[in-house]
Amino acid sequence: MTQDSTVSSALLLSDSGPFVEKLQGFIQRPQQQRMAAAIEEVLLDGGSLVVEAGTGTGKTLAYLVPAIMTGMTIIVSTGTRNLQDQLFFNDIPLIRDALDIPFNASILKGRSNYLCPHRLALSLKGEQLGVGISFDELDTIRAWSTGTTTGDISEITGIEESSSIWPSVTSTVDNCLGSTCPKISECPVYQARARANEADLIIVNHHLLFADLLLKEEGIGHVLPYADGIILDEAHQLAETASRFFGSTLSSRQLIELARDTLKEQFQFGHDDLRLIDAAQKLERNSRTLLSSFGNGSSNATWSDVQSDGGVREAVSSVDGSLLELMQILEESSVRSKGMLSCYRRSSRLVDLFAMLTEESVTHNFVHWLETTATSFMIHLSPVSIADQFSALMSEKDCSWVFTSATLAVGESFDHFLSSLGLEHESQVLKLESPFDFERQTLFYVPEELVYPSDADYTSVVVERALPVIQACQGRTFFLFTSYRALDQAAQQLGRESDLVCLVQGSLPKSELLYRFLHTERSVLLATSSFWEGVDVKGDLLTCVIIDKLPFMSPADPIVQARLEAMTDLGVNGFYNYMLPQAAISLKQGFGRLIRDEVDRGIFMLGDPRILTSAYGKVFLDNLPTMPLTRSLNKVESFLESMA
Repeated sequence: MTQDSTVSSALLLSDSGPFVEKLQGFIQRPQQQRMAAAIEEVLLDGGSLVVEAGTGTGKTLAYLVPAIMTGMTIIVSTGTRNLQDQLFFNDIPLIRDALDIPFNASILKGRSNYLCPHRLALSLKGEQLGVGISFDELDTIRAWSTGTTTGDISEITGIEESSSIWPSVTSTVDNCLGSTCPKISECPVYQARARANEADLIIVNHHLLFADLLLKEEGIGHVLPYADGIILDEAHQLAETASRFFGSTLSSRQLIELARDTLKEQFQFGHDDLRLIDAAQKLERNSRTLLSSFGNGSSNATWSDVQSDGGVREAVSSVDGSLLELMQILEESSVRSKGMLSCYRRSSRLVDLFAMLTEESVTHNFVHWLETTATSFMIHLSPVSIADQFSALMSEKDCSWVFTSATLAVGESFDHFLSSLGLEHESQVLKLESPFDFERQTLFYVPEELVYPSDADYTSVVVERALPVIQACQGRTFFLFTSYRALDQAAQQLGRESDLVCLVQGSLPKSELLYRFLHTERSVLLATSSFWEGVDVKGDLLTCVIIDKLPFMSPADPIVQARLEAMTDLGVNGFYNYMLPQAAISLKQGFGRLIRDEVDRGIFMLGDPRILTSAYGKVFLDNLPTMPLTRSLNKVESFLESMA
């Protein structure tokens, strides 16, 4: 594709450009034009650019328009699948209509987002043989599969994201048969990749991008085509996402899926190898025992702390033995089918990986830790910092880089973000303030008579102070928490002490919670991190955002602990150079849910008095937009009355 780059992107986004007629409510925004011009320049001239674009800048158009107009091959990477879909299905068609120029765009997700026809066929046969799969869900997927043109499982409604059916009908790097698959001609993953290779603009997410850049998707070559430029939206998530890919991880899901896939393959031969069936069942059983030995619920812990427990050591030994036994039997069976050969190769890799990740690691600059949920575990060996690796990765790629988000800087400084990715000496930076009038649109409320987070009654007091605000707003409130424990306690208290409709994260899928919030009077949505960003509610349906306390990371978290120790060894204050900047960015993300449009107005409440009483509170205040602050409930009520 070759476009006419003599027409600048900034001019296209002016009040004389094509978007005025094509996009309802479009107005010329100098911040958006400056961002588009800067991105156009770096794409054409090379280098890297970091842009913080405040809420309301219109950063999506500000990077998509120059990406298209330069006529280059551009990869746009997002932090979430939701934003991927929004860009591809909403924003790009609008831009295509407005610009009236030809360009080829495609969307590409990780393979777990696409149906695997081969595994669907195996599951359908398995159902007939009595494997414990929900027939209703399987039949829904079978019926949908006959009409889909993309194979993207997000098209299916009525099946929860957490359903146990998905691993049976999608593939992973481990279990994909690749070019030897009998159904490769029907494969949605390969079809999506073929479309991406023909596209000028490819929309991916950070997980897929890093898997490709580090050759962890196929193990043999790149999935994504060569690009002239890479634009990374929601870039504040990059360091955390990258750390997963620069290290090593093994999950209980990998072990259990190996066992189940082995059984599926054995079913094709009429259950004729009882040793293989017994070994596969033993691996699944021992993997679940290992999960139980880690305790209940979600938690993170260093591997050395976990391994000191005798029950854990015994469970690890049992998994190790059953995994080795299964591998040895699969080696004999690998000649029977391509599926058996794939299972053998997976088992061989997992034997080595499990052994490495369950030994006590002393690897320098890495942290060895365990992550558990109610249904799974993951053992990680993660780098304390990915700055050197990421900087080296960028140097290997002969392309332009753009990093953008609404929250990258702390105050006026980008040092925290730049150092986390090793960009200190390489990138231009641009900070664009939001065009919204926060002094008129927002009131910041920190109630009187708050207690400190160390107080045993802290959450209870925050809820007491929040309740009259929520009542005055007639619901229409996001109540955001820094921990699940506080979330659960607040939900119970609000349920006892009010007639509000409490919509609690975890009780329903995220999309369903948001739908009910928008369509239920006097509702309050209580949530943790997943609602702190990427949720866009415009208008008076959301009138108030309450955050329980300053969002500091737990110093007991293994990754945080390791980074703090590494900084101490270098003579750097970890609190002021790592924990405080990260918390300030997170608070700004949470605040960003409130005002999404020029006409929005609302209350922002924080239940943590430290923002006003601590020496570091000014860092948080300086990182939030300038807006009036009050400690008076009467002023809150007056502000709300002025909105009526």
